[in-house]
Amino acid sequence: MELLIKNARIIDVAQDFVGDIYIKNGLIEEIAKEIHKDNIKTFNCNGKTLMPAFIDTHAHFRDPGLTWKEDMETGSRAALKGGYTGVCLMANTNPICSSKETLEYVRNKSKELNLIDIHQCLSVTKNFDGITLSHLEELAEDKEIKAISDDGVGVNNSNTMLEAMKIAKKNNWVIMSHAESSEFSKVDMRIAENMMTLRDVELAKLSKAKLHMCHVSTKESIKYIIDGKMSGANITLEVTPHHIGLTRDINDYRVNPPIREKEDVNAIIEAIKLGMVDTIGTDHAPHTSEEKKKGSPGMVGLETAFSICYTKLVKENSISLNKLSELMSYNPAKLLDMNKGKISVGTEGDLVLVDTDKKIKVNCEEFASKGRNTPFEGMELYGEVIATIKGGEIKYTH
Repeated sequence: MELLIKNARIIDVAQDFVGDIYIKNGLIEEIAKEIHKDNIKTFNCNGKTLMPAFIDTHAHFRDPGLTWKEDMETGSRAALKGGYTGVCLMANTNPICSSKETLEYVRNKSKELNLIDIHQCLSVTKNFDGITLSHLEELAEDKEIKAISDDGVGVNNSNTMLEAMKIAKKNNWVIMSHAESSEFSKVDMRIAENMMTLRDVELAKLSKAKLHMCHVSTKESIKYIIDGKMSGANITLEVTPHHIGLTRDINDYRVNPPIREKEDVNAIIEAIKLGMVDTIGTDHAPHTSEEKKKGSPGMVGLETAFSICYTKLVKENSISLNKLSELMSYNPAKLLDMNKGKISVGTEGDLVLVDTDKKIKVNCEEFASKGRNTPFEGMELYGEVIATIKGGEIKYTH
């Protein structure tokens, strides 16, 4: 399979120029100001912006077991519509992803669909029981495992978390933390996040494990993580589009962790400018309208992520598009050990074409996801995904 991409403004973490890209057998083979090839499929970008496809470090596809909310196909198509070709899925499925059987179910279904690349997290504790780690040792030989997480509940027992970090360190896995101290969850969700963040930073220093702090939302947690990074701990910091794009005084939509104060949003943006934020993860969490009415926390995020981040970070806070590409593509690829996330010869031909001048109005009825749960409904944003290319194949066009 061959594809010649013409007349693109090519932007990634380190580049910004107008040129062409030639993809062959799934990989980028040539990049130049002008490329000429005969008798191959050509895609003209008409001067629009071409970036590495996005990679989501944090999503929920609800498959297996909760497929009335989402399934592998609808989740993957939502990803493509949002410009994503890589997604890291959390383990809170039914059954919880604590076994080889569930891992293989997700992997096989993903291969059959052939839409995007999916990494399925293994749970930190068996069936989220908060204590048992025997399955981690049993699955240590599985070379496809890259990350483990008890996202949704977190690991409240500190000794269990330390032992899990030691196992993750030994296997070169990333351990992803949902920072929420359950003893404070019903008291104060800010304290719940801050206390657990501080604990996990200290445990990362002790264990030397690769710790990824998920959906960080408070100014205090950001400070703890930055202090940990400065002390040499191997920590990456993830923020979500909704914690960038919303404040509690304007829209207190129920997510976990909650929408925060303006000062917390400012702290996130300042940390991005300082180079201390590593990835943007959507925490894509589909629910039915009935479930939302009953209080289920979460929102869909894959199809609105770029527009929110482009509007709030680039348009309103003068953060470069190169930096946004780093947060949405380059760093997530490094974290998940994927051969993508930048535009260079030899990397996978996974690209997204965006119109940065286009103003859109969010309409959840147009989502590819089964989920319609978004606080951004009706909001006007800049930046539209026009096309998503995976391995030189155009998988989505607007």
